[in-house]
Amino acid sequence: MFAAERRQLILEMVRANGAVSLRELARVVQTSEVTVRRDVRALEAEGLLDRRHGGAVLPGGFTRESGFPQKSHLATAEKTAIADLAAGLVEEGEAIVVGAGTTTQELARRLARVPGLTVVTNSLLVAQALAHANRVEVVMTGGTLRGSNYALVGSGAEQSLQGLRVSRAFLSGSGLTAERGLSTSNMLSSSVDRALVQAAAEVVVLADHTKLGSDTMFQTVPTDLITRLVTDEPPAHDDRAATELQALADQGVQIAVAGAGGGPAPAEAPPPSRQPRREMPLPGQRRTRGGGPGTPGPQQLRGAAVLADQGQGDRSRVADLRRR
Repeated sequence: MFAAERRQLILEMVRANGAVSLRELARVVQTSEVTVRRDVRALEAEGLLDRRHGGAVLPGGFTRESGFPQKSHLATAEKTAIADLAAGLVEEGEAIVVGAGTTTQELARRLARVPGLTVVTNSLLVAQALAHANRVEVVMTGGTLRGSNYALVGSGAEQSLQGLRVSRAFLSGSGLTAERGLSTSNMLSSSVDRALVQAAAEVVVLADHTKLGSDTMFQTVPTDLITRLVTDEPPAHDDRAATELQALADQGVQIAVAGAGGGPAPAEAPPPSRQPRREMPLPGQRRTRGGGPGTPGPQQLRGAAVLADQGQGDRSRVADLRRR
């Protein structure tokens, strides 16, 4: 394929999806990431797209939301690895909430094997993945169906979550930064996600490396309310993603990186103590973390490296990602 043909295909993919990783572009055009990176630089110089943390996005700052058909084909290997790791956080007999998204749908497929589980969700795709699980109870919110991501949104969904209390919330989104936390491109989706956060004692964000450093219009979860981030290992050249991981760890977010260790990871350190929160802070406000004893984490995360702000040893692992 000639360079002009490659660049035209790259441009069409970015326009169709809003954001595409270099890894995915290289797979589609059947060339190396080095060549794709060169093509993306050339297209950026022409003002046709913007480079972002190991990928390319539409020009103009904030990325737009892609539809489900496009998102379901992006970073599929990364989402699978993230879902495998996140499933290890869920214990038998637990009650959790799971938000809408292609990554949370992958998680739901794995949760079907956890006995005695209760899953509250506003996602038809999550509910469908669990529909035939004999020992899993699925509770759906009310609300209005949003066809682009098969999620229930609106006041009906938010009101059905009032008074609910579960152990963990598993959420995804369109972007994640240390400055603003998790964000999405749709106002109705962000409101429901905030209601899901209110119902949970802990918040676990599932986001592949292409979302690190991306910022979208509506904040859903401020950084100080995120207990854990489960992500994949950024490419060696992706300094921005490694820097974002370090910034998130510095703010107390526990980082679990799928596929970073190649073997069993050490037992996860207990997260910082969090007091129950009934209200989300206004944009710009910050909450301080509690200083009490932490909530025990899972016994072991396999096939991952857990990066937290528990001493210099943990920080050095994030720094190692940046150097690579």
